[in-house]
Amino acid sequence: MQVREIMTHDVKLADPAMTLRDAAILMRDCDCGILPVGENDRLVGTITDRDITIRAVAHGKNPNETAVGDAMSDKVRYCFDDQSVDEAAALMRHAQIRRMPVLNREKRLVGIVALADFATKCGDEHVVSDALSGISAH
Repeated sequence: MQVREIMTHDVKLADPAMTLRDAAILMRDCDCGILPVGENDRLVGTITDRDITIRAVAHGKNPNETAVGDAMSDKVRYCFDDQSVDEAAALMRHAQIRRMPVLNREKRLVGIVALADFATKCGDEHVVSDALSGISAH
């Protein structure tokens, strides 16, 4: 099974210049906990609900004024849509992340894959438990 078969296809993109409040509103509206961050047609990072809380709000930064670029993770971890779910789960386990952007081979954003996608759409308990055990190990 390939990642494209289980990923979420409708992905919203954040801009590094938008405020954290606007990113949080976008997360609320799309019911997601992660937004890929793009600039000049390139994926430059990701921002999660946890990033907003820990990297900004907990440090007293005003979410109405602080830019996404100031709180995002700029080390982009991703997989390709034609990779196997086993490969994607291994990447997530190794990086200890629960959600990951999915690119096509032209390196264009085409989706997001989450641990929950493996659990609900994959049908292989081994893939899910392997990824979860690696993510939860630390």
